[in-house]
Amino acid sequence: MSHQFHSTVLREYDIRGIIGETLGAEDAYAIGRAFASLVRKAKGKKVAVGYDGRTSSPMLAEALVRGINDAGLDAVQVGMGPTPMLYYAEASMEDVQGGIQITGSHNPANYNGFKMVFAGRPFFGADIQLLGKMAARGAWETGTGTSESRDILDEYVDRLVQGLDGIDPAFLAGLSIGWDAGNGAAGPALERLVQKFPGKHHLLFTQVDGTFPNHHPDPTEEKNLADLKALVAREKLDFGVAFDGDGDRIGAIDGTGRVIWGDQLLMIYAEDLLKMQPGAAIIADVKASRALFERVSQLGGRPTMWKTGHSLIKSKMKEIGAPLAGEMSGHVFFAHQYYGFDDALYAAIRLIAASARLGKSVTQLRAEMPALVNTPELRFQVDEARKFAVIDEVKERLAASGADVNATDGVRVSTEDGWWLLRASNTQDVLVARAESADQAGLDRLMAQIDDQLAQSGLERGEQAGH
Repeated sequence: MSHQFHSTVLREYDIRGIIGETLGAEDAYAIGRAFASLVRKAKGKKVAVGYDGRTSSPMLAEALVRGINDAGLDAVQVGMGPTPMLYYAEASMEDVQGGIQITGSHNPANYNGFKMVFAGRPFFGADIQLLGKMAARGAWETGTGTSESRDILDEYVDRLVQGLDGIDPAFLAGLSIGWDAGNGAAGPALERLVQKFPGKHHLLFTQVDGTFPNHHPDPTEEKNLADLKALVAREKLDFGVAFDGDGDRIGAIDGTGRVIWGDQLLMIYAEDLLKMQPGAAIIADVKASRALFERVSQLGGRPTMWKTGHSLIKSKMKEIGAPLAGEMSGHVFFAHQYYGFDDALYAAIRLIAASARLGKSVTQLRAEMPALVNTPELRFQVDEARKFAVIDEVKERLAASGADVNATDGVRVSTEDGWWLLRASNTQDVLVARAESADQAGLDRLMAQIDDQLAQSGLERGEQAGH
């Protein structure tokens, strides 16, 4: 018996497809069986399985567990919850050596997929391709495993609250916070979390609903924060926090409704963390503001720019022993007093703790940041076969021109006006551009440089591609 995956499903950081079109139960079975075969070869015995609130998730979970069992391994089902709860299960259960979360993350309701962790490290890139090769050959283990359910939600929530250890309860009691779960899988955990510490908590859309009836669960798009902004304004709250569909990415707004973007949150976390761990390395992806890297330096930390992608960032953290990392996309990783995986609920707790320890409101922390003009992430369609070639052409031209280029991930070019970025997405047939300057005129000049480079490669920054 062998299995062939649809050509679009096995991706760089995860496995993802459209239910009934490119992804189904037979794919879930093959993933479970191949992954469990690898865990078994590494002398592992059990794999934890969790799933998000999508309507297709229970069906995929059943097939996945069957595959794990047929490879001779036991499945520990932790049920419906956010992706970081599955990561927590894998990290904290001594008898578990791997974990799979069924989730479509922030994609539309008809998508679903899988995120994996193997013996505490991210499972991505070549690992994921290996599952496809094993399935195609039917080269997997055979056996009979068992399945058990373990409810770890309360234990996970208790672990989150430890992020507030040492914080004055009177400070917490004075806070009023808005929370938007976006009908995603973080809802039930959020409801329990806010009961564990004082303060006024206003919750939105904690009912898990895989059709996402209120708004799309991607807090990095400002339009999806409209309900939270209205709540913060109406109730005069201190700040608001929002989560994506599977609870591994955070969005935030201050008390005036201003968005606190991923790199700006990282500036707050860095200031707090570097007081406790002076000189630490702090990682951010190539899309992050220059202001962040400068701030980390000012505070005595070691700013480290790295490639975009949660699996790549996690691996880099382990490699250089960084206690904190983050991405523009709202993935925040704390290895300081935590496990090093991206957990938006824990990031929210650490935002509260940072505000308390720094003695400043979240609104004040946001107001003190340098006022820069930047573009959102601009994405445009480029043929899959062409996207990396275009970046190589741009690199060659820039090298010949003597430009100041950082080539960690695509090209990030620094000029007197600021910086601009052009990189190829690892997960879609798009190029991603971003630019930042002190003023609009500078930004316009940076965008002109991007457009000029694209034109020289026969492209134009036309139609915006979705996520």
